[in-house]
Amino acid sequence: MKAVPVRLDQLPLGTASRIASIDWSDLAPNEARRLRELGFDHGVSIEALHRGAMKGPLACRVGRMIVAVRRAVAAAVIVEPA
Repeated sequence: MKAVPVRLDQLPLGTASRIASIDWSDLAPNEARRLRELGFDHGVSIEALHRGAMKGPLACRVGRMIVAVRRAVAAAVIVEPA
């Protein structure tokens, strides 16, 4: 059965996944640069850990780091279950 890709902002909390793609064109240049600096790239393991209230940031584990990203930025990251 093939894994169905979803946007990172829609990933259920605690679901181990891998980054399938990132729509760099949806991001401002400074946001794209920050994601690259934090290690967001195709094939990297990622897990949604916590959603802030009122459309707040999304805390996620990227590799071995825990980072927070805005939900609008997370929407540009497509993941698939690992």
